[in-house]
Amino acid sequence: MIGHFGFSYIGLIFLLMLYIPNIVWATKKPQRYTPEKEKKVLVLFERTGEVLTTMCALVFDDFNLHSWSNWTWWIISAFVLMVLYELWWIRYFKSERKLSDFYSSILGIPLAGATLPVISFILLGIYGKVIWLIIAATILGVGHIGIHVQHSKVIKD
Repeated sequence: MIGHFGFSYIGLIFLLMLYIPNIVWATKKPQRYTPEKEKKVLVLFERTGEVLTTMCALVFDDFNLHSWSNWTWWIISAFVLMVLYELWWIRYFKSERKLSDFYSSILGIPLAGATLPVISFILLGIYGKVIWLIIAATILGVGHIGIHVQHSKVIKD
């Protein structure tokens, strides 16, 4: 479960699915969005998780496609969640872009913009049997999901 060094084209595809909508989001943020009150420890976890997840997804070739086995279901599940993440973004970009739109769920998955990619990368780590990606995505999840929970509580008050 340590991983084999080498370029992962699957990791690159997942990262593009993650980062492209976020780059677009930078110009289409929700109305009244403000990151000033985010807890510093959550931001630290998020940034650390972003760097580690990006590095792990790219430098371990264990995520590239293998011959069919029962492990293949893990990457299929991870990919389905990333497609769902893309659909969530499309819905957000077509919305009025309120805070409630940004912290919305999809198919009953709460805070979909934060939870879907984190779970997807954990599943990718399971598929590749790379503990480092599982740990990195978990660190990312603590920060990213934690920040989204913090923001969603503010809009409910």
